Amino acid sequence: MKPDGVSNLSRRAFLGFGASALVLGALLPSMPVRAQTAASVKPGTRIPAFLVIGKDNAVTLLSPFVEGGQGINTGLAQIVGEELDVNPGRFTVECAPPGPDYAVINGLRMTGGSFSTRSSYPLMRRLGATARDMMIRAASAKLKVKPQSLTTEDGFVIHAASGRRQSYGELAPVALALPPREDVALRDPASFRYIRQPVARLDVRAKSTGKAVYAIDQKLEGMLYAAVQHAPNQGGTVQSIANESAVAVMPGVHSVHRLPGAVAVAADSWWRARKAVEALSVNWSAPAATGFNTVAADYASDGLLAALKSSTEAGLPAETEGDAAAAFAKAAKVIEADYDAPYLVHGQLEPPSSMARFNPDGTLELWAPNQMPELFQSVAAQTAGLAPEKVILHSPILGGFFGRHFLYGSANPFLQVIQLAKATSRPVKVLWSREEEFRMDALRPLSFSRFRAAIGADGRPTAIQARTVGEGPLGRWFGAVFKDPIDSSAVEGITEKPYAIPNRRMEYVKFPHPVTIAFWRSVGHSMNDFFYEGFLDEIADAGGQDPFALRMELLKDKPRHAKLLETVAAMSGGWRRGPYEVDGTRRARGVSMASPFGSETATIAEVSVQGGETQVHNVWVAFDPGSIVNPAIVKSQVESAVALGLSATLFEELVYKDGVRQSHNFDDYPILSRRSMPAVHVEIVESGAPMGGVGEPGLPGVPPAVVNAVAALSGRRIRSLPLAKNKIGV
Repeated sequence: MKPDGVSNLSRRAFLGFGASALVLGALLPSMPVRAQTAASVKPGTRIPAFLVIGKDNAVTLLSPFVEGGQGINTGLAQIVGEELDVNPGRFTVECAPPGPDYAVINGLRMTGGSFSTRSSYPLMRRLGATARDMMIRAASAKLKVKPQSLTTEDGFVIHAASGRRQSYGELAPVALALPPREDVALRDPASFRYIRQPVARLDVRAKSTGKAVYAIDQKLEGMLYAAVQHAPNQGGTVQSIANESAVAVMPGVHSVHRLPGAVAVAADSWWRARKAVEALSVNWSAPAATGFNTVAADYASDGLLAALKSSTEAGLPAETEGDAAAAFAKAAKVIEADYDAPYLVHGQLEPPSSMARFNPDGTLELWAPNQMPELFQSVAAQTAGLAPEKVILHSPILGGFFGRHFLYGSANPFLQVIQLAKATSRPVKVLWSREEEFRMDALRPLSFSRFRAAIGADGRPTAIQARTVGEGPLGRWFGAVFKDPIDSSAVEGITEKPYAIPNRRMEYVKFPHPVTIAFWRSVGHSMNDFFYEGFLDEIADAGGQDPFALRMELLKDKPRHAKLLETVAAMSGGWRRGPYEVDGTRRARGVSMASPFGSETATIAEVSVQGGETQVHNVWVAFDPGSIVNPAIVKSQVESAVALGLSATLFEELVYKDGVRQSHNFDDYPILSRRSMPAVHVEIVESGAPMGGVGEPGLPGVPPAVVNAVAALSGRRIRSLPLAKNKIGV
């Protein structure tokens, strides 16, 4: 394989399509079919970068996004297929190679932030419509009839008057020579056949029959397998290896290697590599004794939390409205509360792996799970000492997303595999054991916020303040791009809430974590909506208000949000807080709102407490993403987000003690089990607002709804997750 670059024609060779494949012109007006420089490419405008139609009428869509279980391949096939007039079930969708055409999110290419569908929806519709128009004009010339006399049907252009029909594939030679039009009409949404329908996922058969190929499934001829052992303390280096020569002659071992912060063994099987690397007796450098500049020998989660709580540094205003100080001065009642949430791992089922091969032509070929292909290509090139165009990057489907596959430095094995392939002069596959994954995974930040509220004589809030101390992943990894000193990923879910509380002051204090932090599903919303919505229930209780009624009152001028609250209440059979009895058990309900990633949610959870442990029986979610493409995928994404949110609420916590993580595998990092999974009820409410995200918004409302229900049932307010560390009595 040769690297793709940005040439229209080279992409066919790169993907292995034959010369008969139709690559539709250079979309930009008056631009000849030629290789383009990155600077001259307008992302998302050139059909040949996205659409390949073979002479056999097969349709392949090259996606700017990585499929990781969120269903983006199916959604894009629906959108393009709607306008192209091809049944989505006939599409093959592949992740496109690196290239400037795919920087469709404000000049950036990434899969994350629930951006994929909403960022590409207009672009993909126009792409399909433009291609269909070119097919019609090609058929018009070939059949010598007017374009207006032609229609299309599932990959064919039809002349009804004469009964003639031409496949899109047959029209390739003529269509290829036509310039694209800029003024193509899009289909009337009232006539949609595929968009807004529960089209079956394209990947379900391959995944259910074991034919889907993930990174861990891939092999190369002559490949070595490598296993890794990392330093027990982050930042540690190899000082010496006492038994290196003995390990080097173990069965199947090819070589022993020192890597930054790790040792590795390459062997003829991964099991032999793992047994050998675990047999190494390594003397690691000692960590710093104390402090927060590095993961010191005394670093502990509770120590960091204490530091966040005791911080006295002046905060930066993240949101300011009205005069909070004056409202507090004349309040009938003032309440305060501290909320925190722990470090979390991603816990993906597919352990991290990467595969690399240096080719005879001087290129580096790399198979690496990722969410930003161009960034990985660039960093791989720097690591290998090559120009970026000399790096051929394959982006396989992901066995779990959750924000795990961004570039987190040593939290990812792809740099190690490049170094090992170069050192051994052989293709190499690095696969981390589950224990190494837990040791090196980049974490959702441990988070802390302190709240105050002023309550008037009528029991309603007149002011709210929040002080958030910590660090978010957006500032850590994209600070050079997003230069705002307020890290939105640290305060989202606390700022810009829809409630009509007239006086607000939310502030942010940056406190860098010494550990590697990361994006996690729903990012800052995953903990901050728990903080805010939990405290809002405290405000309601302090003012003698029902929490549902108070939310309705504070949203009376926000019809979109009020409708969601009304909808979720109706879904659950009518709001009732409880406690009440069901089948001999005492239950209660909690409610919450969240506004993540351009979408809106209202959530109600029903819980009981049995033997001091929380059991969630039902979760109802009213979900408004503005508009949708595939309702079945939307519902499944909300359901999966509910499951992950419950897992974090009830069980998950990564603890540091003495500078070392205390969880090593799923046996000491419990996650949600089938026994703990409730019934989940989802209703989609399409408000017609601009399309929002889908993959993440179902999660943030779950923790506060559950904790608010526990408070209603037990009278005990939990402000620190997970619930499993609290013995709850009723």
